[in-house]
Amino acid sequence: MGVVGAGWAGLAAALELSDLGHRVALWDMAPKAGGRGRSGIHQTLPPGKTTAAMPTIELDCGQHILIGAYTECLRMMRRLNVDLQQLLWRGPLLLVDAQGEGLRLPGGHPMLAFLRGLLAHRTWSLGDRAHLLWRLSAWHRRGFRCEPGSTVASLCRGLPPRMMNELIEPLCVAALNTPAAVADAQVFLRVLGDGLFAGPGGSDLLIPRAPLHDLLPGPVVQHLKGLGHALHLADRVQRIEPLGHGRWRVHAHATLDVDRLVLATSAAEAARLLGPWDAAWSSIAEGLTFDPIVTTWVHAPGLALPCPMVRLSDGPAQFAFDLGQLGTGWVGGVSLVTSDAGPWLEQGLAALEDAVLRQARALPGVQVEKTIVIRSIAERRATFRCRTGLQRPAPRAADQHGSLWLAGDYVEGPYPSTLEGAVRAGVAAAHHVNNS
Repeated sequence: MGVVGAGWAGLAAALELSDLGHRVALWDMAPKAGGRGRSGIHQTLPPGKTTAAMPTIELDCGQHILIGAYTECLRMMRRLNVDLQQLLWRGPLLLVDAQGEGLRLPGGHPMLAFLRGLLAHRTWSLGDRAHLLWRLSAWHRRGFRCEPGSTVASLCRGLPPRMMNELIEPLCVAALNTPAAVADAQVFLRVLGDGLFAGPGGSDLLIPRAPLHDLLPGPVVQHLKGLGHALHLADRVQRIEPLGHGRWRVHAHATLDVDRLVLATSAAEAARLLGPWDAAWSSIAEGLTFDPIVTTWVHAPGLALPCPMVRLSDGPAQFAFDLGQLGTGWVGGVSLVTSDAGPWLEQGLAALEDAVLRQARALPGVQVEKTIVIRSIAERRATFRCRTGLQRPAPRAADQHGSLWLAGDYVEGPYPSTLEGAVRAGVAAAHHVNNS
C-alpha cells in the first residue's frame, strides 16, 4: 500500500494500514514528518532567557491545542504508548482574559460542567446566561443541526454582544480559524456538540508541553521503521500513474508500483498529482481558500497569567500561552497566536510583531522594557476558510482509473481544519483502501 504525504493524515493512514496487516510505502517531500503539525525549528534564546540546561528551544510550526473530544488523535497516541500525562497539559475548558475573568468550566461531564461554569460566571447578567442556556438547549434538541447555509453569526443572532465577543467569537476562531460572520454554523455546532456531549473530559483543553513531533509524528515513524515499512522522506513524488484494478505507479526518486494508494498531501499537491486523472476533483481542491495563522514567541520576564491559556483583545493575537506554566522550561516565555491573520500580514510581518508586542507588554506582571519578540512563524496556508456553502473535495477520486483515496483536514468531512480532522481522514482512507 502506498501513502503520499507524512503529515498527521498520512501518518494516521500509514499506521492504520500497518495495523490492518499491510506493508506500507510512505513518501513525503519534507525531511521530517509532521506536515503543518511539525516540529524541529530550533531557536537560540538570548543569554539569560532560559536555564543553562536549555540554551535553545525547539518550536513547532505554530502553537497548537487539542481537546478531550479528539478521540482519534488520543487513540493513536495511546496505541503508540505516548505518555499523555507527561506530554500534554490537561485542564477544564477556560475562556478567560489575562485578568482571569471569563468562563471557567469545572471538571465532570462536559454538559453539566458547562452549566455549572455558566452559573458561576457572574460578570454576565442572569438574563444573558439564561438566554445562552435556552439557545444551547435548542441546539441540543435539534441534534446540533442547523439550516444549510447558516453562518455562526446568524446562528447566534440575538445573543448579547458581550457574550459574542467573550465566548462565541473566541470559540469560533479557535475551532475553525474563521470569523463568526462567515464561518459555517454546522461545522461549529458539530465541534461544540462533540465537546459538550462526548463524555467526561470531552471539552478539556489539551496543550502540548513538548514538541508536537513527540506526540504523534515521531512515534509513528519509529513504529513503522521498526516493522520494516519503507519510508521515503525528503523525496517528492513527481507524478502518479494508474495501472488499472486499483494499482498505481508512484514516480519519485525511484519508481514503485503499489496495490492501493492514499494521497495525504496538501490540497495543492494533491490537485497537481491528480490533475491528469481527475480534473474535476483537482478543480474543487484548487478552489479552496486558505487563511494564515501567525505564532509569535515573546520573552516576557515577570509574566503572571492566571492560567496557561488566556484570550486577548485590542490587538491581532486572540490567545496567549504561558510556556512556563506549561512546563516547557522557558520561564517568561509566551506564545501569542494570531488566527485569520491575512489582513495583518498585508501590512507586513514587522507591523504584526509590533502590535503583538504591545499586547504582550500589557500582560500582567511583565517587565515592559525587557519584553522582546524572539521569533514569529507565519503558516500561510494553515487552514482552509471554513465558510458557509464551502464545497470540499471528496475522499475518493479518479474512479475511471481504478480510484484512490484522499486524506487531509481539507477533505469532505464533519470536522474543520484541525489535527483531529486530519487524523480522522487518514483513518477513514486506510479502511476504505483495506476494503476495496
